[in-house]
Amino acid sequence: MLAASAPTLLPRGHLAANVAHFVRLLRAAGLPLGPAKVIDALAAVSAVGVAQRTDFRAALAAVLVSRQEHLPIFEQAFELFWKNPRLLERIVAAQLPPVQGRLAEHDATPPPPARLAPTPPRASPPDEDDDIDLDAAHTFSAHEVLQRKDFATMTPDELAQVKAMLARLRLPLPELPQRRTRAARTGHRIDLRQTLRRMTGAARDLAPLAYRSRVRRPPPLVVLCDISGSMDRYARMLLHFLHAITNDRHRVHTLVFGTRLTNVTRYLKHRDVDVALARVAAAVDDWAGGTRIGACLARFNRRWSRRLLGQNAVVLLISDGLDADAGAGLSFEMERLAKSCARVVWLNPLLRYAGFEARPAGIRAILPHVDDFLPVHNVASLTGLAAALDERRAPHAPRATAHPHQRAR
Repeated sequence: MLAASAPTLLPRGHLAANVAHFVRLLRAAGLPLGPAKVIDALAAVSAVGVAQRTDFRAALAAVLVSRQEHLPIFEQAFELFWKNPRLLERIVAAQLPPVQGRLAEHDATPPPPARLAPTPPRASPPDEDDDIDLDAAHTFSAHEVLQRKDFATMTPDELAQVKAMLARLRLPLPELPQRRTRAARTGHRIDLRQTLRRMTGAARDLAPLAYRSRVRRPPPLVVLCDISGSMDRYARMLLHFLHAITNDRHRVHTLVFGTRLTNVTRYLKHRDVDVALARVAAAVDDWAGGTRIGACLARFNRRWSRRLLGQNAVVLLISDGLDADAGAGLSFEMERLAKSCARVVWLNPLLRYAGFEARPAGIRAILPHVDDFLPVHNVASLTGLAAALDERRAPHAPRATAHPHQRAR
């Protein structure tokens, strides 16, 4: 009875035809798919719907992919087909990789699967559309080019695309054990109080031991961002990234500085990035002005460090290190900052230059007190920052007394 009513729930019309066409193209690419797989794919689409692209893709993959080596073929075919079905028809023999598996090892007579090498063009009928040109060399390069392009050299259209990419970035931090504990099924620490409570009602029977384990959570993240004139273009882009991580996780604090220090954390917590950045711009009076890094760090150490730098906090210092005060008092304040937190990561856009030398006084004053010295000038550098922060590093590890970039040539 259930089997008789199932076909009435399957999609109809253009969606059903497109799903069937997609299965046929996967079969032409070398995947072992029979007619029954079309019914399974239609049932999966009917169950999840087409409102969410991720769910739609996962449902089709669950019924059409049976081996791990088939998954790259499915992913490429899905991206191409559901944008332009006719486009995939033309490149299915040239774009998809060959299927590798047990069938290829034991059976020497199966039809050859699609290969990466392009096939010679065939003559098409006069009435067929010929306005689709294929250039496999640049099919997937636009995203990579934007990832490595400098923020300062982007066009307005490229900046808009990169802002959308920054909104999807996440900044993982390793979870560290806290002083607090919670109940656990197993462990090395016995919960004596809970064990005695169990023994009270055991009635001469042996009561199982109760355990507790330490709570683990990511440390606080404190961002000190330079908004001086030399950092203007980078600061505007990085604020989009800071807005994303502020709304993605707890205990993220952002302060901007030029000639004075301003806490903008509450403004970045607004869900709408445009509203958040407009409020930041209204709250900051020294945007694109001079830089007094030492004075701003002194104010942070005296007013904010005690309340923000507890529990093994990580500090991101985003600045080019060009100080209008020529590094006056900067070394002392950086040493105090480094001793108040677990890790100091300095992000400097000047590191994009291969011949970078630590000659300015401000840079030489900051370098001995940082744990990581990384570039921050494009999306790829922010991805590298996420990888660097995800490293399992012991808090309060001894810092190096010198840095390779500190030696001026």
